[in-house]
Amino acid sequence: MRIGLASYRVENKNTEFNISQIERAMKEAEGKADLLCFGEAVLQGFDSLGWNYKEDKEMAVSLNSETMGRLKKLTVQYGMGIAFGYIEKAGEFLYSSYVVIDAGEIVHNYRRISRGWKEYDRADDHYCEGCDIEEFSFRGKKIMTGLCGDLWDYPEKFKTKNLLLWPVYVNFDLDEWEQEILEYAEQASCIADDTLMINPIDNEPVNHGGAFYFHKGKLVERSPFEQERVLIIDIEK
Repeated sequence: MRIGLASYRVENKNTEFNISQIERAMKEAEGKADLLCFGEAVLQGFDSLGWNYKEDKEMAVSLNSETMGRLKKLTVQYGMGIAFGYIEKAGEFLYSSYVVIDAGEIVHNYRRISRGWKEYDRADDHYCEGCDIEEFSFRGKKIMTGLCGDLWDYPEKFKTKNLLLWPVYVNFDLDEWEQEILEYAEQASCIADDTLMINPIDNEPVNHGGAFYFHKGKLVERSPFEQERVLIIDIEK
């Protein structure tokens, strides 16, 4: 199986632009990847929320929304699955979630369990964390997913013998990253032998992006910082 890790630029509160970036990456990966993965909250941008619920709920997207329907159609058009982070609206509640879509259908929807995605001294009870952690199957491949701080706060909950997908939003500066990459690789090794980590690029604040493949605590492959790329990783069935 070939999995693409797309580190592309996103803009806060600009869902239309971010969808266009998802499609750009799909065009680049067409015929090269079975599943194309993006980082945390790329659909609306990680800093798209203002912690005013009446405004934020209009920014959030439900699984049965027209926006999600457009993305489902793209998976049919390009013949590949996509996985991306988004701010989810479920009833009256908002989550930082990660959805996997293939052949026009929702394969998996995961809600972040750690609270580091929100300014919890400002967020009210409408801003929630999930509680369910389970692997999903994509075209016969078992995959575990955890969002950003989940794998630092609750690593024992995500331990797996299968592939680990780790979407993040992390805005270290470039000097910090050289040390942090080693620490992320070591943390990943506590959870899985093989981990794919994806970080988006943005300008508010500056986030340098990057995609990484870790194997048993070692960095095997990576994409350059600040460059829109799809890193293709071959994963054995």
